[in-house]
Amino acid sequence: MQKKGTKVIETAPAPPTAVLVAVVTQHQTQEQATEYLNELEFLAETAGIRTIKKFQQKLEYAHPRTFVGKGKLQEIKAFVEAETPTMVIFDDELSASQMRNLENELKCKILDRTMLIIEIFLLRAKTAQARTQVELAQMQYMLPRLTRMWTHLSRQQGGVGVRSGPGEKELETDRRIVRDKIALLRQKLRQIENQSATRRKSRDSMVRVALVGYTNVGKSTLMNLLSKANVFAENKLFATVDATVRKVVIDQIPFLLTDTVGFIRKLPTHLIESFKSTLAEIVEADILLHVVDISHPSFEEHIQVVNKTLAEIGAGDKPTILVFNKIDLYRNPELENGISPSHHQGKPTLEQLQQMYVVQSQKAVFISAANKTNIDALRTIMMREIAQKYFTIYPNFLKIEQLPAYLSELSLKSA
Repeated sequence: MQKKGTKVIETAPAPPTAVLVAVVTQHQTQEQATEYLNELEFLAETAGIRTIKKFQQKLEYAHPRTFVGKGKLQEIKAFVEAETPTMVIFDDELSASQMRNLENELKCKILDRTMLIIEIFLLRAKTAQARTQVELAQMQYMLPRLTRMWTHLSRQQGGVGVRSGPGEKELETDRRIVRDKIALLRQKLRQIENQSATRRKSRDSMVRVALVGYTNVGKSTLMNLLSKANVFAENKLFATVDATVRKVVIDQIPFLLTDTVGFIRKLPTHLIESFKSTLAEIVEADILLHVVDISHPSFEEHIQVVNKTLAEIGAGDKPTILVFNKIDLYRNPELENGISPSHHQGKPTLEQLQQMYVVQSQKAVFISAANKTNIDALRTIMMREIAQKYFTIYPNFLKIEQLPAYLSELSLKSA
């Protein structure tokens, strides 16, 4: 706060700062390692943290005691002592002993990727169910990592682990409090889940479509476009944490469209466990719209991450439409400085990608939700799937022998 004459001018507090640290293992290329570290920076930015330095070290595997080697740790320590960042964030989940050793060595706040993601979920969660789910994941994560240096238990929600409460409790007292809190949260979550299950059961008479995909691929933007809803959408990771369900009617056929939380590499196990009731919207859906950011250089890896997570929650065999979004941002190699595609490390053109994925699967469409490009084609593909499911629920609505003609009419409408 600054005074100017008789006026008091409020100045915004400086954002917390962070040093990011990653280990490049033998299973990663340098390009992948750099991209993963950039994603960690994006996570930090989403949490309101400014990155001031990044460290990488090539190791066969992370050091069991300090995550990085002795020399690299001394390099990080020298930087921390000179620049005094608010925290150091590691791009993997740290064990309790690693966390303790790093705090003792670096004398500053230590976060890992898991805790950062949980903190972002805490900031984003709006409904009672989502907040309870995230708080449960946070407590389960914290229990084996409690030390007398930590003061998480007495701070209020938010602040990315920066603000602390008035005093530290004894370790055993902390553990008892956390266990009691976990028990209470589980009981509360069971009650909420029972209510959610009842609501989902009431929707059995409707075809259910769920939007899934890597975080920040444009699911919420597409949700708004298809349902004319006003779902929060932002160019940040995990803009949507709470599941949002809207009724949509296309060509006189109603269905439910659900926007769900985005997936990410190394999604914390505790979050997956805690969010099972929210992820049930995906498990119980009839059709999945797997949205992919085609402009991202690692979109194929993102597809694999999402497919792996879907398989883990029991939704890997759902009928799925691949929706390649953001075609307006895809950079065709022949348009880059007039260089031919062969000189771009084999990067295909958008047209080549379209041909490849349409050949592999008829259920693939390339769109731009922001520019509303090819949305009619998406609606047609969706309605072919939805109609077949809808007419199995309501066979009297349309005689089965009329279904091929109906579907053919849908195709003509989009042509």
